[in-house]
Amino acid sequence: MVSHAQWKLARDRKVAESISEGEDSAESAERVRRRLELDLAWDLGQAVYDRRTALGLAQTELARRARMSQPQVSKLELGGSMPTVPLLARLARALDADFSLTPLGEGVRVSFIPRDPAHTEAATERASAPAAEAETDADAGAEGAAATG
Repeated sequence: MVSHAQWKLARDRKVAESISEGEDSAESAERVRRRLELDLAWDLGQAVYDRRTALGLAQTELARRARMSQPQVSKLELGGSMPTVPLLARLARALDADFSLTPLGEGVRVSFIPRDPAHTEAATERASAPAAEAETDADAGAEGAAATG
């Protein structure tokens, strides 16, 4: 099994090779774009890996929490895929964190910021309040229908 650090070293070698081939060709603009895309995928994978290990979670547990498979988590952590926004939201919830993309020059900084317990409780209360109101409205509607019906 190849470690995450070894994959990162392999990626860095590939990036160095593409840079050393020259930036003045028409193909180089595409290479730069692709390199930035690969860097983002790798940085995202590293952020997921760092947060998962900080929580002491196995890939299988993260996969269960995020409604993914373990191979999908592995591929993501190794920079082999670019997740969709809905998947990023599921990952953030599964990692009990807020997700952040911060533009930096040509690149982007990716991070999962741990939620503080007070923020998590307040968000849970706000999310459950509309559901409780809807249940109350539904109960009132059912009582009214039973009384008239």
